[in-house]
Amino acid sequence: MSNQKKIIICPNAGRDIGFEMARKVGEILKKQGRLIVFCPVFDDNPAASIPPPGYEHAELENEVSGAEMIITIGGDGTILRAARAAAESGVPILGINLGGKGFLAELEADEIGLIDLAANGGYGLERRMMLDVEVIREGKKILTDFALNDVVIKGDNKVIDLKLYGDGQLISHFSGDGTVIATPTGSTAYSMSAGGPIVEEAAHNIIVTPICAHVLKAKSIVLVSDRHVTVELTPNKRNPAYMSVDGGEHTDIQNGDLINVQKSERYTSRVRLSSRSFYKKVSDKLGERIE
Repeated sequence: MSNQKKIIICPNAGRDIGFEMARKVGEILKKQGRLIVFCPVFDDNPAASIPPPGYEHAELENEVSGAEMIITIGGDGTILRAARAAAESGVPILGINLGGKGFLAELEADEIGLIDLAANGGYGLERRMMLDVEVIREGKKILTDFALNDVVIKGDNKVIDLKLYGDGQLISHFSGDGTVIATPTGSTAYSMSAGGPIVEEAAHNIIVTPICAHVLKAKSIVLVSDRHVTVELTPNKRNPAYMSVDGGEHTDIQNGDLINVQKSERYTSRVRLSSRSFYKKVSDKLGERIE
């Protein structure tokens, strides 16, 4: 059996066309004696997801165990996909951005020379908080999931009525488009667009942000990480609603359902290579300028 350390390259087949970037990363890692496994994601055309000759190909979930690192190539969605696969094992993730904003990525496409550092162990690790979520219907748990970015509860093109609780105490009661419950990592995603605060990624907080609330007092609130948050879709309204976890598939939410969210024991381990600060990243991604 090979003693080579395994690194998973996880390219988004729809963004890394022809796996051009993945090939470059693979060659750097091969020179460092690493065993490379290709785990392409996100393409409806199976032929487009076939890796280059000379590389092992497998499903991401089947290869995480025993891996030294996952290198994602794409946008934030690719990183979120890898985070779900790696959450139980804590395998660290290094993101290379080929997407839009790419808040979750450590490197931009022109920084792949730093992959040499990663292959030689010259990197730091940062733990990112995650959330556990469950849906309770008529006293029974019907769904459990976990998130790196956020849990979103929204009306299906109609206003819904929500009650928000922290440790069983009422925080807010409002009608509106819905609410976002985010981690600090997810604070720069939908929560920010809905008017929520930007929170440093390494912090441990739960951010609750109403979406287009029809009441003046409904503001975003930052809670300590050990708070248990409950969202109730109040039973006196009939408009349909859904829940989405990290931008995934929609789950229908019924009147009277309870959505419980709390800090998870899982975490996402992120590889740190660049010296770019959180503040510099935010200013670059949001179009501001810091000299």
